[in-house]
Amino acid sequence: MAFPPRPRRALLVVLATFFFIPALAHAKRHPQFEPTDLELEDPGTMELDLQLGLVKGSDAHRVVLPDFEFDLGLLENLELDIDGTYSIAGQPDGTPLFLDHSAPDNLWVSAKIGLYDGRDDAKHAWALGLQVGPKFPTGSDQHGVGVEGLALIARMDGRVHLVLGIGGLVDPHLTATPRPWGFETGLDLDLDLDDVDTWSLLGEVAFQGFGSPDPTQFNATIGLQYSPSPKLDLSVVAEAGFVPGSDPYGIFFGISPKAALW
Repeated sequence: MAFPPRPRRALLVVLATFFFIPALAHAKRHPQFEPTDLELEDPGTMELDLQLGLVKGSDAHRVVLPDFEFDLGLLENLELDIDGTYSIAGQPDGTPLFLDHSAPDNLWVSAKIGLYDGRDDAKHAWALGLQVGPKFPTGSDQHGVGVEGLALIARMDGRVHLVLGIGGLVDPHLTATPRPWGFETGLDLDLDLDDVDTWSLLGEVAFQGFGSPDPTQFNATIGLQYSPSPKLDLSVVAEAGFVPGSDPYGIFFGISPKAALW
């Protein structure tokens, strides 16, 4: 479904950073769930969504360098997504600027599939989709391959674009700790602020509940996106957490270029 976009060489740089900068063995919080959209790129088109930011984590401060998502359209209703985060984190003693170790999250490689696209007219539509794939243990001291899957329900009503995601995950785990598994749901909002999609209001609400002994997470984001062209989005997003297992607050700056590879 052709919802407006959210957030070759740049991808290689990101993946090289993520895989080959060594991660020191420090325990870290479970990564937060980020709701997704149901935009499917045209076949041969890629979008690289990068976010850099500073976060007051539930256990320590960290600098995100970057949070990235690479999307590549394969077929009209099929997209390849690669989603991960690389951070530099501090110690859980409250020292705000003492960042001494890397803290990459697990890498989620997934297929996003469009199952249904029903339009009332050019500005009103429903869509259904699915995103599912393995999660690889890219952090130090992580073990086992996990899996994550989401059912996606999207509604476009004029300038309002909403996507509800409902699913679950089984993650890689640290040595001597139970494997994280649980339920997750989130709502993604993209509100066009003008008639030419130059300015948009972005928002997310996300919840994770675990059957394993991991803390419940409940957080929200709000931000502003500027799109100077259909091939580039720039954004600033603020985050807040509402329960002890969530990051209390953070700020992110994003850039999302798009290009045709074939």
